[in-house]
Amino acid sequence: MESKQGISRKDFLKLSAAAGMGIAIGASGVGAVLEINNSTATSKSTSAVKEDDMIPLYGIHQPGIITPQQTYMYLAAFRITTKSKSDLIVMLKNWTKFCNLSAAGGTMKLSDNSLLPPADTGETLDLLPSNLTLTFGLGRSFFVDDEHDRFGIAQMAPRYLNDIPRMPRDNIDPAISGGDICVQVCADDQQVAFHAVRNLIRLSTGQASLKWMQEGFASGTPGKTPRNLFGFKDGTANELHLSSAGYDQVVWAGDDEPDWMRGGSYLAYRKIQMKIESWDRTSLADQEATFGRSKVSGAAFGAHGEFDSVDLSQQPANSHVALAKQTKQQIHRRAYSYTDKVDPRTGNVDAGLLFISYQRNPDQQLLPMLRLMQNKDALNSYVSHVGSGMFACPAGLKEGRYFGQTILEA
Repeated sequence: MESKQGISRKDFLKLSAAAGMGIAIGASGVGAVLEINNSTATSKSTSAVKEDDMIPLYGIHQPGIITPQQTYMYLAAFRITTKSKSDLIVMLKNWTKFCNLSAAGGTMKLSDNSLLPPADTGETLDLLPSNLTLTFGLGRSFFVDDEHDRFGIAQMAPRYLNDIPRMPRDNIDPAISGGDICVQVCADDQQVAFHAVRNLIRLSTGQASLKWMQEGFASGTPGKTPRNLFGFKDGTANELHLSSAGYDQVVWAGDDEPDWMRGGSYLAYRKIQMKIESWDRTSLADQEATFGRSKVSGAAFGAHGEFDSVDLSQQPANSHVALAKQTKQQIHRRAYSYTDKVDPRTGNVDAGLLFISYQRNPDQQLLPMLRLMQNKDALNSYVSHVGSGMFACPAGLKEGRYFGQTILEA
């Protein structure tokens, strides 16, 4: 009935239907305890949990990459503190059990002993899974840290996993860059997303610590491209590869990678601070010339619709669109907006874009584009790149296995 990693999504639904009241899953994920008791049950009711609210953890590819964007996102990077490979494996097993259960809409059994801390923080007890996805990536330092093969897996590193090199105009803050493990957590309910991050932090105690965390949102009409905080559509070019063949060409790592990476992808992260006060004093004509698109329709200059082909002859030479098209490369964008603190000296808001893209070969697809744009993009007058990271996201997880198993137990 159960896998070693916890309860499967299908079995969760079956058990919920059979129980009628709810279930609670033990924190170990093995020998789960079912409780049919109104006062102690910790799952959502059968009528509330719907298959449409759930995205399976297991599959050929990790969820959260080509999954339609959810409304809320947390991007968290962890620093591994343990020197023990076996302790790291224990942590990753616990993470997998928790992720499997959470994606299925369940919660861990709170406790048999009220004198002990609960096994789940509990803030999602009455909430639906809300299309929760958890996507894991590994930084270069997971394999080699200061030239040290920390877990005897340096030879398993994927082909294109390197830190993003310093770009012109970069103002990168190391405190919000890099990391050994990155987790992208997305959901249509912010509390559901934060609950997942919070419990990953809790379950990492003694083996890893949180290095940084970014919080984002993406709001848009279903079926339409979301807009960034400059008011322009963000992700229009994704339409060019929305097919199985397109994903194979643009997103999924191929046969030139280690076995564990084939069917995975490279996650690139850039935190881009927007100078919104300056932007808001810029004319509409200048705003549109900066992007090379109509602000309302999203159509490129000289075109009528958002998804019409771009004619470079109609573009301002240094427009954002013109430079992106010059490289003749595609990436899969999954960006989220953010708002943060206020500068007490100026009263300006720290707001902008959490640029996230997935690609099979960042050296070919992303880095040339970044270099060109950081040198010439008219948008540079209104933005500053302050955070950065590159992570290798393994292929999808098979039921009964844990994150990283194909690397750590090769």
